[in-house]
Amino acid sequence: MEAIIQLTKDLIAFKSMHSRPEEINHCAEFIERYLRAHAIRYKRLDYENYPSILVMPPCGAAPVLLMSHIDVVDAPDELFRPVEKDGKLFGRGSIDDKYAAALSLVLLKEQLEKLRKENKSQDDLAFGILITADEEIGGFNGARKALQEIKTDFCIALDGGTVEKIVVKEKGIVKLKLISKGQSAHGSRPWLGENAIDKLFNDYRKIKGFFDQSTPDHWHRTLNFGIVAAGQSFNQVPDYAEATFDIRYTENDSMDELLERMQAQVDGELVVEMQEPLFRGGDSPYLDLLLEIAPNTIVGFEHGASDARFLSDYGIKGIVWGANGDMSQHSPAEHVNIESVNRLYRILETFIAKAGARNPG
Repeated sequence: MEAIIQLTKDLIAFKSMHSRPEEINHCAEFIERYLRAHAIRYKRLDYENYPSILVMPPCGAAPVLLMSHIDVVDAPDELFRPVEKDGKLFGRGSIDDKYAAALSLVLLKEQLEKLRKENKSQDDLAFGILITADEEIGGFNGARKALQEIKTDFCIALDGGTVEKIVVKEKGIVKLKLISKGQSAHGSRPWLGENAIDKLFNDYRKIKGFFDQSTPDHWHRTLNFGIVAAGQSFNQVPDYAEATFDIRYTENDSMDELLERMQAQVDGELVVEMQEPLFRGGDSPYLDLLLEIAPNTIVGFEHGASDARFLSDYGIKGIVWGANGDMSQHSPAEHVNIESVNRLYRILETFIAKAGARNPG
């Protein structure tokens, strides 16, 4: 555990925000040095200047893949100085998702050392690791591109859930823009114009009516009004206004139909700027094996999204799983509970050994 926590601290120290692309590259280079220091063969993939680090057996295929990421959301400098306190490791990326990159690297190193003592090599690895650098902005040049290089039966995205809860489905995402147009006029004579902001908020009330469900588990579509832009001067009737919404949807929604119904109700124009699929992990003997090893762990769902949603594009079954961080991701108090990292590591260690021996796929 000391090795994992120290490596996590080293990774947290890199300000690997997308506002600092050079820091993302420095962090990736640090990981490359770690791999070379332990004589581990790897492949660096660069798409649109976003690095990914891939370690697989030389054949390019492994029964299991562990996936994590090193990019983080913006934070002040002090959050990049890791602090260990009361059994927790604090710092930006501690739970999302640098502990997972560190755990994957240490597990890889330890497994290879065991193989080498048995006169075996990286050829005999039962798993591979993928560490990407653009998950926080969509994963389009990280996981989506890198997964086409990989052959695996089962992927564990170490980027959510808890040790006690394996996530087998996540909601899909739609980034939706509403554009309202009016007629400008002087602010002293508003009756001569048509206020685009008024029109936009009238349309917003209509759109909101499509999201009036409420259940205790919230497994239904939701709407968040995230951005609004309008107006040039306080004494001018605005002739243009736009709003951006974050829609999360479930397998019970037909988004094409829903968008058509909303467009029919509003006066403005709806523009889909992004639409991403749900994640559904699917049944797998590897999941069955994992639940045998960790009988106190349950399966469930999450409302957020992760790079796991790309797995279905390549026919890969998988889950989202990880250590416990008390839902502190992206917050000033972001942290990972160290004891949970230890439990996660021990379960994965046993799982990798049994997956390699039984090859349940």
